[in-house]
Amino acid sequence: MIKTTDLLAKKSHHTTTALDPASFPMYFAAIPGWSQDGPRIVKTFQFKNYYETLAFINAIAYVIHAEDHHPELIVTYNRCVIKFNTHTVNDGKGGISENDFICAAKVDGIYQQSFS
Repeated sequence: MIKTTDLLAKKSHHTTTALDPASFPMYFAAIPGWSQDGPRIVKTFQFKNYYETLAFINAIAYVIHAEDHHPELIVTYNRCVIKFNTHTVNDGKGGISENDFICAAKVDGIYQQSFS
């Protein structure tokens, strides 16, 4: 079983290997609220206002850059949808790798520490 602390202790790395979908439940158990949407993992974060939404984006920007694993962000007044996938897997077609789960855990940590 994978724990949140296991993911937080890891660093993203270049990979061309997608995870076996059979392992997804084990990973999703470590990052509650995230779900699969095709070849990506997704979560919506809620905020009080636009200022908090942008503060969250700025807070995760450092971690995302340091991990060199950049998600798709959909930003509205009081909400941010984050979609992670790994573009280099499946011969460049994209898919889900452990890097997506590592970054999801780190984004969750920032949200829990500062916005929940």
